[in-house]
Amino acid sequence: MDASPTVVDLKQVDHEISTYVRPATFPIAFSLVPAGVSPPECAKIPSRDLGHRITLCQGWNMSRRYGWVIACGADDMACPIGAMSAGFEKPNTYYLEGNLSVGMYTATAEAGARSEAELDRLPHRRFGHVVTAPLSRATLPADVILIYGNPAQVMRLVVAALWQRGGKLTSSFEGRADCADIIATTLRTGECQVILPCNGDRIFGLTQDDEMAFSIPAARIAEVIEGLRQSHQGGVRYPIPTYTQFEPQMPAKYRDLRKMFDDDAT
Repeated sequence: MDASPTVVDLKQVDHEISTYVRPATFPIAFSLVPAGVSPPECAKIPSRDLGHRITLCQGWNMSRRYGWVIACGADDMACPIGAMSAGFEKPNTYYLEGNLSVGMYTATAEAGARSEAELDRLPHRRFGHVVTAPLSRATLPADVILIYGNPAQVMRLVVAALWQRGGKLTSSFEGRADCADIIATTLRTGECQVILPCNGDRIFGLTQDDEMAFSIPAARIAEVIEGLRQSHQGGVRYPIPTYTQFEPQMPAKYRDLRKMFDDDAT
């Protein structure tokens, strides 16, 4: 899992996404700060600046909705699953046995254990903070970019990601722990991911029913942006250019009146 970010001009990326995708909230950068390194001075640290712990998904939703730079570390985590996905905490036996899943997400602890085993996580304690920021305000290189949108906007990003390579984009879904999908899975695979916002993201991050998301690892940002430009020129655009160049079928009385007008004109 390589978390060394590829340096791109995030302000320009923000401009391109705004032009071709038009998301309703800010596209955001995830930057992983190594353990022992301080986050940016401009960042809000929840336990210090908000006076309480939050979920990881709350943090990045503050970034995409408020425009804040948020730095979440181990002391800021209310959600233990988010803390483990970021590598701040190490999974213990109680968790790995499926006890958090059983009765809520799975019928049995055994099924829950399988679910927990499938979640990707960052290496334990490699990173001290997960910093999220709107692309226009990010001061650190991005490890992952995340864009929320409606299904048509996410489709637009899928097309862009496949412009050079073709084929299919493969993502996985479990309905929970989208923090793991966004950060750890994107970095482990080195590939873009279609993100199905999880239950917690909707409850605590206030993500809406009509929203999906799309993650881009640093190494693929330039490729996706070029795909947006080129596929736009090819005719795949947002807003979707629906076809309206047809003659509508009108109600019978409307057709009768239209015929009267036509007959009067002859």
